[in-house]
Amino acid sequence: MNLDYIVREPEHITPNTTVLFMLHGYGSNEQDLFSFRETLPADWLIVSFRAPRDTQFEGYSWFDIDFNNPENFIDIPQAKESLDGVLENILKVVNHYGLTEGKVHLCGFSQGGILCYALALKHPDMFSYVACLSSYPEEKLLDGIVKDKKKLERLRFFVSHGTDDAVIPMEWGRKAADLLYDLSCYFTFREYMSGHGVNQKNYMDLMDFFSK
Repeated sequence: MNLDYIVREPEHITPNTTVLFMLHGYGSNEQDLFSFRETLPADWLIVSFRAPRDTQFEGYSWFDIDFNNPENFIDIPQAKESLDGVLENILKVVNHYGLTEGKVHLCGFSQGGILCYALALKHPDMFSYVACLSSYPEEKLLDGIVKDKKKLERLRFFVSHGTDDAVIPMEWGRKAADLLYDLSCYFTFREYMSGHGVNQKNYMDLMDFFSK
């Protein structure tokens, strides 16, 4: 799977350059989270992927969603295919730029965040900072996750959710805190007075997380 993406390159790229990969939500596109680049560290390489599936209104998705069926909310085979595709494309970009020593971060919104949980917990040795916004950890994608505390303690999670989220319920988002606590991961969990989105306070806290 070859994913389209947009990139912001820093002035100098070395093997130690940090790279941040962004995964947008359902019906959106690669421009969405890329707007965060203005306030992210200038020396980072920032890559925002476009999901492979077309949706209505010229948007894209990583997998289909059935809003009327909470038990089978997401199309698992499609999600696993996207998961493999994202991992493959992350490795391609890292190799293309020769980032052999740099940190690799993830930032995902909604279904992009669902993929970020699975990527980070299946491959904790690859990633450092992981931001999952308005999302939740999907158990059906977490088969075979790493349970080794030594490997997991490298990760730092920032998890945020709107208290009035009508797309992914708040209690689904709270599952992340239980899961990450049980795995002994380092995480920050924040709730905001907002819907399915990122408000100003959430944005500032996210930038603070990435600046550390």
